[in-house]
Amino acid sequence: MLSLLGFLMIATFMFLIMSKRLSALVALILIPVLFALVGGFGPELGTMMMDGVKNIAPTGVMLIFGILYFGIMIDAGLFDPLVNKTLKIVKGDPLKIVIGSAILALLVSLDGDGSTTYMIVIAAMLPLYKKLNMNPLILTAVTMLAGGIMNITPWGGPTARAMSALHLDSAELFNPMIPGMVVGSAWVVFVAFILGRKERKRLAANGTYVYREGGSFDVFESETAATEEMSYKRPRLIWINLALTVGLLVGLVSGFMPLAILFMIAFSLALLINYRSLEEQQERIASHAGNALSVAAMVFAAGIFTGILSGTQMVDAMAQTLVAIIPDAMGPHMPVITAIASMPFTFFMSNDAYYFGILPLVTEAAATYGVDAVEMGRASLLGQPVHLLSPLVPSTYLLVGLAGVNFGDHQRFTLKWAIGSTLVMLITALIIGVIGW
Repeated sequence: MLSLLGFLMIATFMFLIMSKRLSALVALILIPVLFALVGGFGPELGTMMMDGVKNIAPTGVMLIFGILYFGIMIDAGLFDPLVNKTLKIVKGDPLKIVIGSAILALLVSLDGDGSTTYMIVIAAMLPLYKKLNMNPLILTAVTMLAGGIMNITPWGGPTARAMSALHLDSAELFNPMIPGMVVGSAWVVFVAFILGRKERKRLAANGTYVYREGGSFDVFESETAATEEMSYKRPRLIWINLALTVGLLVGLVSGFMPLAILFMIAFSLALLINYRSLEEQQERIASHAGNALSVAAMVFAAGIFTGILSGTQMVDAMAQTLVAIIPDAMGPHMPVITAIASMPFTFFMSNDAYYFGILPLVTEAAATYGVDAVEMGRASLLGQPVHLLSPLVPSTYLLVGLAGVNFGDHQRFTLKWAIGSTLVMLITALIIGVIGW
């Protein structure tokens, strides 16, 4: 009964937000409440929801002040030289811009932190997309695809969990997967090429730019770029802002202080340095408050969703059901099954629930067929590109919030490419023998 309720809840939620019958915010709160009441969990409902909100609170605070900080940096013009230089290099070609976005995201996401990657890439590239009137869904898609590949690094989180759950070391679990990640990265660039070429055709048809001899483009800037408010720019403070941002990133990587606190301090300094008068400070905060509020609301709503999913033990029942339906005849092929199943598994539940709850169970079952635990660990990591599209991943709300796109639109636009990333890495792993068939 719990398993059925869980699957119906997930299916109902996904249908409603992807069909735009409900906003993600409303669905994240009301759908789990409805199914919890149907399951008879009314008396415990408030406690479950509050536990979920408490667990997600530090992340919500970090995202609020992260959005405000990078909003101030964009207003002050920190990224303007990068945007202008990039425009000159790509000669206004949307294809080169999308490929450049993918490469930048791949490089930045080497740090393994999705939130940091999204903030840097979106803050650096979104002004360029707006300048050329490009579709921001392309930016969020290639950025997330890159993060899905690099999230497999040992310091990214999932690999560390798999190592801990299966008692493996990095050398045997992660190192053999590097060729697959290289091929996966090439796939991301290839997807960027496809999306960039389509965007080039769309903009050409709309008259956004015209092709010139020599391979350059005459760009007609969008109204947003043309009417950009220049009074907020602080070109003379660019080096101070850069130093502050680099210091912030060093703090994020070193982890010497909680992320939420780092962003609160950095935001306060940025506001004080760039906008001295109280009126300017209030105006800048107000200009980004809507974005920060929408992301924070989504994150806290996701806390309610996960609180109910975990508190009712629906997630445990769903996992047991999925493990039980694997036929005995498929036992020797458990690594491939695990790689494919890791997409829905990690989409429906947190990485902690999957790697500490599900992976040991399926690994133990696979051992009866002579399948090595290290193969199961490697296979379990391949679903990460799809995992990042889950409504249970807080950083996803940061990505769509920064880019100003709809959560459901982002899922629809990116899902097939994310599944492609997993399949490409799986095929590569099978060819080179990292995972046995």
